Amino acid sequence: MSNAGPSNAAGAPGFAPPQPQPSTTPGGTATAANTSANAGVVKSQDLNQIVTDYLIKKGFSRTEEAFRQEIRDVDENGRPRYHNEPGSDRLHPAGKYLSSFQHFERWVDNGIDLYKFELGKILWPLFVYSYLRIVSQGSVAHAQEFMQACRRRFETAHSEEMKRLDMVTLPVHVREDSIAKLYLENRYVIPINKSLTGQLFHFLERDHDQCGAVVLDIIQQYCRVDSVDRGPIEPFSFEAIYRRARNQNLEDVDIQEGIPGLTARSGVANRDILDNSAALKLGPLPLDNELREDVAAELEEEDRLHPPKAGVHSLVDEFNSLHPIKKESGDSPQRTDIPYPPSRARDVAVEMQKVRENRDRFRVEGRTGGVGPGFSICMYTFHNHLGSISCMDFSKDQQLVAAGTTESYIRVWSMDGSALKSRLAPEKDMKTNNRKLIGHSAPVYSVAFSDAIRNLDRNIYEGDPQPETESKLLLSCSADGQIRLWSLDVWACLCIYKGHDGPVTSLSWSPQGHYFVTGGWDKTVRVWSQDHASAQRLLVGHDTAISTVAWHPNGTYVYSASDETDKSIRMWSVANGNCVRVFTGHTDYISALECAPNGKILASADIGGNIFLWDIDKANRIKRCRGHGRGGIWSLSFSVESNVLISGGQDNTVRVWDVEMPAEGSRPTNQQDGDGTLVATGGDGKQPTSATQPPSNAGTSAGKRKGKDVMITPDQISAFSTKKTPVLKVQCTRMNLVVAGGCYYPEAQDRDR
Repeated sequence: MSNAGPSNAAGAPGFAPPQPQPSTTPGGTATAANTSANAGVVKSQDLNQIVTDYLIKKGFSRTEEAFRQEIRDVDENGRPRYHNEPGSDRLHPAGKYLSSFQHFERWVDNGIDLYKFELGKILWPLFVYSYLRIVSQGSVAHAQEFMQACRRRFETAHSEEMKRLDMVTLPVHVREDSIAKLYLENRYVIPINKSLTGQLFHFLERDHDQCGAVVLDIIQQYCRVDSVDRGPIEPFSFEAIYRRARNQNLEDVDIQEGIPGLTARSGVANRDILDNSAALKLGPLPLDNELREDVAAELEEEDRLHPPKAGVHSLVDEFNSLHPIKKESGDSPQRTDIPYPPSRARDVAVEMQKVRENRDRFRVEGRTGGVGPGFSICMYTFHNHLGSISCMDFSKDQQLVAAGTTESYIRVWSMDGSALKSRLAPEKDMKTNNRKLIGHSAPVYSVAFSDAIRNLDRNIYEGDPQPETESKLLLSCSADGQIRLWSLDVWACLCIYKGHDGPVTSLSWSPQGHYFVTGGWDKTVRVWSQDHASAQRLLVGHDTAISTVAWHPNGTYVYSASDETDKSIRMWSVANGNCVRVFTGHTDYISALECAPNGKILASADIGGNIFLWDIDKANRIKRCRGHGRGGIWSLSFSVESNVLISGGQDNTVRVWDVEMPAEGSRPTNQQDGDGTLVATGGDGKQPTSATQPPSNAGTSAGKRKGKDVMITPDQISAFSTKKTPVLKVQCTRMNLVVAGGCYYPEAQDRDR
């Protein structure tokens, strides 16, 4: 018989156990039928035994011991003998750790947002000690399965420790590795708010069989839970951001968290969790397929009835450029990320008119060499208000204006003086151009109209009433802690939304409607659905009261700014409630926020007269625009092309800024208190523009008046002054026309001090 060369045996690379050899007949033909059949039915267990016997025979005792440990809990397919299936009562002793960890992780992730981070601090020590226990039992396959299933959560905050744990794969490593010894020889300190400690142990007792037994055993043997008397913390709190920026530790109770001797313990690593690199989807929200088909069909009919002039895009071409069918997969959010109500006939008419206005708008191209088209501002001034107006908003179709007052009521006017409509039978013949809405019991801090647009020239639904496209709803929030939804058809309150603990300071409608966001003195931001009385999202992270809120144009993200000591701006994902960006840099109260229509730039303003432009994706500040005096910039608005920004402020001016021009250098301009004249150079550096400032120190003599320097950056295109009228609201329309509003103060005092 001839001997064939050895081949590698399955399950034991590099070793070849004896194989049965084929015999030959006198004619030289191999009779291997029976032999090959026997070789094909060799079981994995028999093969393992063959390899083991071979290792013993050759004296490879340590290799034989490692091999036995590897195959002890592996089935014939090389997988862990029992998988951790939910509800399974036959778990391998090593498999129970994965099942317990995943059950506890689900409880933490599904809990209240305010407590997620603090309770989540238990997950890291639970992960480490579970892994070390599995490895020390010699269950190599289960250890690898546990590591692969759970590691993703910790790779950012504990990257160095994860690399060390990857090398701990055998029981001997657990006994000799320095990091494993450090964890096993010391208790892991976990500081938790005392109110959460009770919830934690109540859950572990309730779910004793699912995970409580394992978690309690690990906590009792390896950890020390310190019940502390302070509120829950989270990684995006002001304290974490402030100390992270200065390379400082957290407060004393958190410095003790973790294992002594580890520089990357969880308490200090909270500074590193502030990750502004989360993937964002800043593209436009795709239209609903059914709505898209309806709009495209109606626009084709519109082009047939009214062909465009030479050199002008057809409405269908304009629509396809605004809403391309093929979009890059990572650029825009999915329509299913956030649920919206089905489209209506009104939505078709609105989208058609948006396409028409976008095509026919006054276009603002980039300013080449600092030269470009100017803007005209239509200013609405309110008289005889007795200082009671606190907020203002214009409807998107420029038909209505609403003002909230410190006397708890809201007044709505028609901007052209025409009579307001009412669906109430007794009021059908009423001819009045303003209405008063009464319901709040404290000062009104913010008002907002629902979306609106000028109606189509013809009724696209023959035989049915023409869809109405004007504003039908008005939102308001007040110091009484309530948000009210008002009907502009019957002029009454439709719904009261309650949830904030204390005054509600700001609100804003979603660009797509149906949802709105509010911010309050209770440091929380809440996202509401128009048809639900309770908030759909509770966004927690600011350390002080919320001063203003805004939406991203695609309706997937919201922005909030905090006052007092926080002074940070946060970007929240509406889909999951996570904070995805934090913008820091303001040193004064942040008074206004606005996101550009292209979804790439965020503008923020403060009472110090500063406007910051931010790159949303990179979370970097692009530049600072200066020109307003101190006192507050109360409103911002972008042009349709996102290359021009309009601002209105307490210094009685409306200013126009070039977004694309770098803010290099500045020029001091003397702001005189005597005649109130401020001379500012235009964006091209040549055109002077005069702006009038309110007189200051009205009660002092002229000899004590002082001049103040206002630094104006070159990116200011123009400045429009008013007569003693601080500007509360500016709005750039879909046609790139600008409307502004404010209240006339005949006895204005110096607001710059």
